[in-house]
Amino acid sequence: MAQSIMTHPYRVFRYKVEIDSITSGAFSEVSGLSQTVDVVEFRYGNSSRTTPRKFPGLTKYGNVILRRGVLGGLDTLSWIRSVASNGTSGPTGIQRKKVTITLLDDAGRDGPKWELLNAWPVSYQVSDLDATSSEVAFETLEIAHEGLTRFPPFDEETAKKALGSILKYFEFS
Repeated sequence: MAQSIMTHPYRVFRYKVEIDSITSGAFSEVSGLSQTVDVVEFRYGNSSRTTPRKFPGLTKYGNVILRRGVLGGLDTLSWIRSVASNGTSGPTGIQRKKVTITLLDDAGRDGPKWELLNAWPVSYQVSDLDATSSEVAFETLEIAHEGLTRFPPFDEETAKKALGSILKYFEFS
């Protein structure tokens, strides 16, 4: 049976974050998914128009912020250390990765997803520590990237049909 089309919007509280196709910890917050296009204004000096023409300029992508409770692993620190200088030379070699953020439906199935192209960490921060507080300690990872692509929900039935037609193409009689 084909997956039915959603009749209501996805909710913001069910999602997963994958870094290079590996589900990476349970992030509590994801923010900053954005894309803007600069507007370039131009006007000829002898133009009779009193307003400039507008053209699309550079496309820019906002940095994405991932936030989660501090866990025992050091995966985020090792990734940012690949970017930071070692004290005697320039960067040691940026590890650019594909980051995928996928919304989940009420049944936990994959919904729409966003892929960040050539992502790399630009900031790592730990929440303030306070001996008189009972709050959870959080770590925040800010990621720069070079592209944002949105994909629709995965439809398993459509994928099976596509695979079936590909296999039929290669059948020998």
